Amino acid sequence: MIRKLMMLLKGGLLLAALLVAFVFWQQHQAIQQPLHLDGERLLEVPVGSTPGGLLNRLEREGVLEGAFWLRQYWRFNLADQSLHSGEYRMRPGMTARELLELWIKGEVVQYSLTLVEGWNIRQVRTALAGEEKLKQTLTQLSDEDLMRELGEPGVHPEGRFFPDTYRYVRGMSDLDLLTQANRRLKQVLAEEWTQRAEGLPYKDPYQALIMASIIEKETGVPAERGQIAGVFVRRLSKGMRLQTDPTVIYGMGELYTGKIRRSHLREATPYNTYVINGLPPTPIAMVGREAIHAALHPEDGDSLYFVARGDGSHVFSATLEAHTRAVREFQLKRRADYRSSPAPVSKDTP
Repeated sequence: MIRKLMMLLKGGLLLAALLVAFVFWQQHQAIQQPLHLDGERLLEVPVGSTPGGLLNRLEREGVLEGAFWLRQYWRFNLADQSLHSGEYRMRPGMTARELLELWIKGEVVQYSLTLVEGWNIRQVRTALAGEEKLKQTLTQLSDEDLMRELGEPGVHPEGRFFPDTYRYVRGMSDLDLLTQANRRLKQVLAEEWTQRAEGLPYKDPYQALIMASIIEKETGVPAERGQIAGVFVRRLSKGMRLQTDPTVIYGMGELYTGKIRRSHLREATPYNTYVINGLPPTPIAMVGREAIHAALHPEDGDSLYFVARGDGSHVFSATLEAHTRAVREFQLKRRADYRSSPAPVSKDTP
């Protein structure tokens, strides 16, 4: 009797060992199999997807076989592993194991969008709308609604986003990206404000941001940012009007067709610094750290005017007479991409 029991036990153990070996062999075969792909393909993994559901889907699509064994492999070996949503790049010759390793590492395909210094909010929104891989949630919203979605109701959106290259994955939204850009702007502005020079004519960081946006639009040569900032800060401190064309252009909005006429300089808008005193009510563009730094660290000097040479650089003058001569000289050689500058005070008069 005991002998029979021993024989049965040995037989059962052998059967169990064979079964375990069979399972490991099946899993090994499934794991090592090459994916059936004719070319590179992106596998989209929506939020809430499970490894089992993806494996079943890939089997139905003929990309792999033995989804059951692969599910068991994940269940017993990777049960605590989270699955990142996004897109995974599958290539010909890739094995099922290599695909699972991508899932384990979360190596989703990344895309990037660059927000450029000097862009206005319309350009930012157009760029976002052109990103096919971004989930579009803002296209039907007004600027006011956009800022409400960002948790800043009543805030003007211009200049509230930091120009930089932002990376995202499929499944992220345009609001997600703008949230990053908004948070980054606040961080940079706060860092620069704490290190600002003394005696600046700004009541708060927002006024510095407005000034930085004007500097951003007026600067053609990066090395001149500090000088341009110095001109504007001195004019502001002396109670002189800033008289800068980019503010006029911004105030014209879509009516601007590439040229500023004298009638435009006389037109009363909240942004026309030939008419208003002090700073315009909001920034006129996105600004980089360099422009913010320049606004908070203007170069010393006595120049109160500058005029563009037509190549991006400027001639700086301390007196109206010298500025007038420079304007006459360089406007005669004016190019299509000529950048204007603060004009003589005489233009203030109607």
